[in-house]
Amino acid sequence: MILTPYLVKASKIQELPEQRFQHPLNANAVRRTKSIGDWVGLERLGVHLVRVEPGRDTTQFHYHHQEEEFIYILSGQGIATIGEAEYKVGPGDFMGFTAPSQPHSLSNLLDQDLVYLMGGERRSVDICDYPRLKQRLVRTGEDRQLYHWHDLQQFEI
Repeated sequence: MILTPYLVKASKIQELPEQRFQHPLNANAVRRTKSIGDWVGLERLGVHLVRVEPGRDTTQFHYHHQEEEFIYILSGQGIATIGEAEYKVGPGDFMGFTAPSQPHSLSNLLDQDLVYLMGGERRSVDICDYPRLKQRLVRTGEDRQLYHWHDLQQFEI
C-alpha cells in the first residue's frame, strides 16, 4: 500500500477497491469496506467507509469493553438497535458508543445501499460481548478466543 501522508482525495477513495467482510457470528452481516484511515497511516484509530447492501446486517448485536466506536450515516437508511430500542437512521445521523456501551447493531432493511463512516479505537486488547448469543470474544493482538458465557468462571484473588 502506498501511503500519502495526511490526505486522500475523494477521487482516490472512489477508486479504492472494497473489501468484503462477513461477520463470523452472523452470516447475514456482510459489509463492503474501504479502510481509508490506513491510507494516511492511522494506527490507533480505524476509519472505514462502509457500504451495506439491501437486506443485510452490518454486524452481530454486540458491545465492546475496551474500544469506543462511532457511525455517521452518509446515505440510505437503516434500523439501529441500541439496547432494547430500535431507531430509524438516515443521512446525517450519528451514533457513538463508549466502552462499555449499550449493545448495538445496524441493519439495512430497505431497497438501497446504506453507506456510513465508521471509526473506532485499535487497542491491543479488547473484549466484545454478544449478548443474544451469550458469547464473549477476547482479542489480544491478532489472537481471538471465543467463549460461551456459561464457560466463564469468576476469578477471585
